[in-house]
Amino acid sequence: MTIRRKGALAILAAALTLAIAACGGGGQSAAGGDGSGPITIGAWIPLSGAQAASGVPQMEGAKAYFSWLNDNGGINGRQVNWIVKDNAYDPQQTVQAARALVGQDGVVAIVNANGVAPSEAAFPFVLDQSKIPIVDHYGGVATWYDPARPLLFGTQTLYEDQAAAMAQWAVESGARKLVVVHDDPKAFADVAAQIGPAAARTDAAATTTAVPVKLGTTDFAPAVSQVKALGGDAVMLILPAPEAAAYLKAAQLQGVTLPAYGYAPLASNTVVTLAGSAAENFRAVSLVRAPSDPGPAMAQFREVMAKYAPGQPADYSTLLGYANAAVFAEVAKTIQGPVTAESIAEAYRNATAVETGVAPTMSFSADRHVGTRDVQRVTVQGGQWTAVGDFVSAPDRG
Repeated sequence: MTIRRKGALAILAAALTLAIAACGGGGQSAAGGDGSGPITIGAWIPLSGAQAASGVPQMEGAKAYFSWLNDNGGINGRQVNWIVKDNAYDPQQTVQAARALVGQDGVVAIVNANGVAPSEAAFPFVLDQSKIPIVDHYGGVATWYDPARPLLFGTQTLYEDQAAAMAQWAVESGARKLVVVHDDPKAFADVAAQIGPAAARTDAAATTTAVPVKLGTTDFAPAVSQVKALGGDAVMLILPAPEAAAYLKAAQLQGVTLPAYGYAPLASNTVVTLAGSAAENFRAVSLVRAPSDPGPAMAQFREVMAKYAPGQPADYSTLLGYANAAVFAEVAKTIQGPVTAESIAEAYRNATAVETGVAPTMSFSADRHVGTRDVQRVTVQGGQWTAVGDFVSAPDRG
C-alpha cells in the first residue's frame, strides 16, 4: 500500500468518525456530552407562516432566558447553545428540522419546540430512532403522555385539563348553564368535550350546550345570536385568539354580557389588542403567572426581556418560551457528570419540586411525564391581564 493510499484511507476514517459522532443519539459527541464545552440543544418553532405570531415571541423569550443564563454561569459552569429551526408549523419541514438538529448539530435534547401535529411527525425519528428526549414542549395533548413515553416530558398543563379548569371556575362562580363555542375540527372539539363532564362533577345541576363554528370564522354574529337564544349563564371559548376576539366584539355589539371564559391560548395580549374594550372582564386560565405580577421572579423576567430582547414585549407569548427554558435549566443543573440524552431523560424522571417562580411547581416521575396540572386564573382589568388568586390544580377528568 502506498503512502498516498494510506493517507487517503486515514482521511476517510476520520471523516466517518466525525459523521458517526454527529449522528449519534446525544451521547458524548459534538454536543459537549463529555463534560466540556457548550450544552447543545435545539428546537423547531414556526418562525414563518400563520403561526409565526406566537412562534417568534416564544423563541425570543427562550433566547433571552438562555442569554441571561449564559451570562450568569450557565448550567453548572457550561454555556447553553440553543439552536432553533423554522418549521413553519408544517410536519414535513419539522421532520427536516429534526434531522438537521440531530444529524448535523448533534443536539442532546429538543427543548421548547412548537407544534402539536408537526411534532408528532418527528416523534418516530427523534424519540424512537435517535433516542433524543423532547422536553418542555410548547403545548401537548393527553395521548402524548398516557401512557408515558420514555423520552417525552411536558411542562404545560394539557389542553384537556385547561378545559376542565375553566369549567370548574365558571361553575364555582355561579354558572349552571354553560354554552361552549368551539371551532369544528376534532382537536378543538375534543378539548371542548371536557367542559361538560368537569362542570357536572363540580355541580351535578350544571349543563352544557355546544355551538360549533367553522375554523377561521371572522363573522361571529350568528354564533352570538345562538348563544343569546340559548340563555346560558356563561360562555366557554375554545377558539384561536383572533376568533375569540371576534366573538367578544360581536357579543358586545349584540349586548350579550354573559361572563366569557377561555383556555390558556386565549390568555394572550392578542385577544386584548384585537378585542379592545370588548375584552374587559374576559377570563382565562393561564399556564404561567400574569406578566404584570409584581413578584421578584416576574420582575426578573421583565428585566431580562428588556435587556436581551428589547424589541419584544414582556407578555404571555414571550413568557411561555422563557418559562420552558427556565424549567430545562433547573432540571439540567441536577445532572452530575456528562450531559447526554440519557442523563437528561433520567434527570427529568427524578425531578421533583422544580421551581422557576414564573410557572407552576413541576414534578415528574417514571410514569408521570407532565410536570403540572396547575393553571393561573386571570382576567382582563383596565386593559391588561391580572391574576385571580394563585395557581390552582385542574380537577380530575375521571
